[in-house]
Amino acid sequence: MLLTKLGHACLLVEAGGARILVDPGTFSSGFEQLTGLSAILITHLHADHLDTDRIGELVAANPQAQVVTEAQAGQVLTGLGVAVRTVAAGDTLDVGLQVRVLGSRHAEIHPDIPRVANVGFLIEGRLLHPGDALTVPDEPVDVLALPMVAPWMAVRDMVDYLRAVRPRVAVPIHDALAADPRLYHRFAQQLAPPGVEFSPIDAAGPTAL
Repeated sequence: MLLTKLGHACLLVEAGGARILVDPGTFSSGFEQLTGLSAILITHLHADHLDTDRIGELVAANPQAQVVTEAQAGQVLTGLGVAVRTVAAGDTLDVGLQVRVLGSRHAEIHPDIPRVANVGFLIEGRLLHPGDALTVPDEPVDVLALPMVAPWMAVRDMVDYLRAVRPRVAVPIHDALAADPRLYHRFAQQLAPPGVEFSPIDAAGPTAL
């Protein structure tokens, strides 16, 4: 499996001839130039995971790609004229790679802020992208896309989630909000459970995991 991080929470996943893009949001760049995508997976409707200004051109450049998301984001995309497949926890789908859908709600930011829907995607039984939630799957995870910095998460939450999932490799995502993400990366490296490899990646090129 090859993984490219295109900023913040946006990942390009390549394996077995399939090319899957996850969460093309406003803090990410380079995804708008992609072609040959098999699927575009969107965890929820927040702008840093779904850039409504650029999604139309991305879909037009990839007419063969399935666009998959939860129902609330699906309504937004339908309003933009994008055909979508809506999914919920427990669903499985084949988009060139097998995907299992996990979770249903965004992590709590504050009790006075309504929680939107959020789904995570377990791709090919290996890579988990949780979106903005800390859903612990009921099966082992090889590679975890680990949220690092968010209004809904303290460092202790990030570390506890990493320890609960205990992947072979943790790849940091959701770190564009930090002036220097390396501070948060160090916490993850220092406090990860034994045997977990912490592996920052970027858009310089695909990383084999």
